[in-house]
Amino acid sequence: MFDLLLRRARLVDDTVTDIAISAGKIAALGDISGPAVKSVDLHGEHYVSAGWIDSHVHCYPNSPIYHDQPDSVGIATGVTTVIDAGSTGADDIDDFYTLTRQATTEVYALLNISRVGLIAQNELANLNNIDASAVRDAVQRHPDFIVGLKARMSSSVVGDNGITPLERAKAIQKENGDLPLMVHIGNNPPNLDEIADLLTSGDIITHCYNGKPNRILTPGGELRASVARALRRGVRLDVGHGSASFIFTVAKRAIALGILPQTISSDIYCRNRIDGPVRSLANVMSKFLAIGLSLPQVIACVTDHAAEGLRLKQKGRLAVGYDADLTIFDLKRQPVLFTDAEHESLQAEQLITPLAAIRAGHGYMTEQGSAEHAFDL
Repeated sequence: MFDLLLRRARLVDDTVTDIAISAGKIAALGDISGPAVKSVDLHGEHYVSAGWIDSHVHCYPNSPIYHDQPDSVGIATGVTTVIDAGSTGADDIDDFYTLTRQATTEVYALLNISRVGLIAQNELANLNNIDASAVRDAVQRHPDFIVGLKARMSSSVVGDNGITPLERAKAIQKENGDLPLMVHIGNNPPNLDEIADLLTSGDIITHCYNGKPNRILTPGGELRASVARALRRGVRLDVGHGSASFIFTVAKRAIALGILPQTISSDIYCRNRIDGPVRSLANVMSKFLAIGLSLPQVIACVTDHAAEGLRLKQKGRLAVGYDADLTIFDLKRQPVLFTDAEHESLQAEQLITPLAAIRAGHGYMTEQGSAEHAFDL
């Protein structure tokens, strides 16, 4: 007896399959005839993917700058797993962990290398905030919650310290089992060439399509040599849209050059969720459809690629034995005008619309799904 059986689910390759769930895990895929406590027929009309993973959010409710509720940026928008990207350092990670235990959304953290976290924009201007012992102790207290480290390497954050915070971050990374390191790029100094040359396989450049002078493209529109070398070493690119870190012109040019993101993430928090330009992970995903990525490419960036980059085992794939985290969504054909972080617009004709999320085998309707009454989880 299965707990839940999704019949005739449409996958992103347009095949149709049944998906059975038991005890919070995917139990079977294919043409399934066994009984279930609950059966939902999607009629081959609604897409199902592995649960969406947003690799870059800010959802520590007690942060004074960038804050939100995990479920507001997660399960309510069809996202089953979120990774908070450096809202907290060692000083506040215990409080953040406790708060996340109340969330339906699965929450992980990238620990800010500054022990004070994002209590101000310049958390790395004081090198005394970079406390390797505090990081080590925090990782040891929460080994299943802290999945990586975060270093924000832009002038407003590091002050006069240049590249030094990143050098220290790399040393801390090595001391903590080579956890993935996400590096924010923004205004220089330090220069992106200095940053890229320090990064190694598995490190993540976030805000990869920002429009600031310290961007991945040269003034002539070619990929910087330092970034090309980093990519060859296995450094990964993350979107991290945010309020000021994504523009269509850079994204279009980079993608035309074959410089695709490994992960599409939102950098969402309450203000850019409510007022834009982010709104939701689905909204950011839809922008990449408009730019020219295929639906399978977009979904891969929020499922298996995201799980791989942050070493989230048992997530990101529709496979027997994996966590029963799924997202049910439609691809709506409708005119939509998207905006980027510099208020430039892009006309599109498709919108990815999350209808429901299944988290650890339990179903939750999104606002859109509830309004449409397409099915009942």
